[in-house]
Amino acid sequence: MRIAVVTETYPPEVNGVSLTVQGLVAGMADDGHEMLLVRPFQPGVSTLPPPRPIHELLVRGAALPKYPGLRFGFPAGRALTRLFDARRPDAVYVATEGPLGWSAVRTARRLGIPVATGFHTRFDAYAGAYGLGPLTPLVRYWLRRLHNASGATVVPTPELREWLERHGFQRVRVVARGVDTKLFDPARRRQKLRERWGVAPDGVAVIYVGRIAAEKNLSLAIEAFRRIRERRPDARFVWVGTGPLAARLRQEHPDFIFTGLRLGEDLAEHFASADLFLFPSLTETFGNVTIEAMASGVPTIAFDYGAARAHLIDREHGRFVASGDDAAFIAAAVAVAADAGQRRLMSAAARRAALALKPERVARDFVGMLRGIVVVAT
Repeated sequence: MRIAVVTETYPPEVNGVSLTVQGLVAGMADDGHEMLLVRPFQPGVSTLPPPRPIHELLVRGAALPKYPGLRFGFPAGRALTRLFDARRPDAVYVATEGPLGWSAVRTARRLGIPVATGFHTRFDAYAGAYGLGPLTPLVRYWLRRLHNASGATVVPTPELREWLERHGFQRVRVVARGVDTKLFDPARRRQKLRERWGVAPDGVAVIYVGRIAAEKNLSLAIEAFRRIRERRPDARFVWVGTGPLAARLRQEHPDFIFTGLRLGEDLAEHFASADLFLFPSLTETFGNVTIEAMASGVPTIAFDYGAARAHLIDREHGRFVASGDDAAFIAAAVAVAADAGQRRLMSAAARRAALALKPERVARDFVGMLRGIVVVAT
C-alpha cells in the first residue's frame, strides 16, 4: 500500500505519541509499504531525506504554548492536495488533532481517500490538570467532531474504545501496542550507573520515566517515595525526562536525581538499572512506559487503566490500584519497595509477559485496519 501518515509530533521530539508514530512508520516501511510522512518542520533539526521508502513533506508549524520542545502544524490543505494528487495514497492516518491534523482529514475526505485518526492524547483530561476543568466538555466535543469525520478512530485498548463509544465516538478500532524487547531488556542493568545514583547492589532505585508536567500527577509519586524512604532510608528516586515542572522539582527536592532526557540504549539502561517504577498518571490513553518497564524487568505501580489494565497482572508484574485511590497507590509502592524477594519474582514475570508484545505484529495489524476503512460521506 501507499500510506500517508500525518503527525504534529515526531522524533527528535520525545513523547509517547512521537515514538509510537515513528514505530508505526518504520514498521510499515520495513514491511514494504510506501510511506508518505507529513509533519511540521523542526528548527535546528537536519532536513536530510529519510531512508526509503519514506517520502517526507515538511510543513509550517509553531511551538506549543507551555511546551517549547513540542510543535503543532498549521493547516496545510493546499500542500496536502498537491502531495495526494501526485502520490495518491490508498489510506491516510492522522495521528494528532491539531490544525494540521484537521486539514489532513478534510483534504482526504474531499479527495475521497479513506482516512483514520489516532486517539493518542487525553486533551480533555489535560484541561483539568491545568486548571481549565470547565473547558473539558468543549475539548471533548472538538475531539469527537474530528474523529467522527474519519473512517476509523484507532485506540490501543478495548477499555478506551468502550469509553469513547460511551461518549459518542463512532467507528472506534483497537490496534494493540508492542514493545522492543531487544532494546528494553534486564540485561542492560548497569551497576556503575546505580553507583552514580548512590544505590548499593542491594539498595532500592525508584524511577519515574516520562514528561515532568502537571498532567502526570507527580505529587503522588513524590509522596509515595517519601513513604518508601521511611522504610528504606537507602532508597533513591531517579527522574528520567524533561518538562515544565523539572526545574521547580529539582529545586524543591535536592535529594532526587534528575537525569534529563535519555534515549535509545541509554534510556534502556536507566530503566533496567531501577528496582521499582512509579507511574501515577491518570491522563494516559495507554502509557508506553508501562510495557517498557515490564520488558526491562522492573515492577510497576500504576492505576488500573490503559497499559496496566491491558498487560500488567496485579501482584505478578507489579501492582495496579483503582484509579484515583492515592492511599492504595502509596501502600502498594511501599510494600513492593520493602520486599526484595517479591520484586525479583515480579521482575522475571514482567519480562516473560512483555516478550509476547511484538512490535512487528502491531504494524501488520495496523495495515489490516487501514485496508478495512471506508470513506465517510461528507
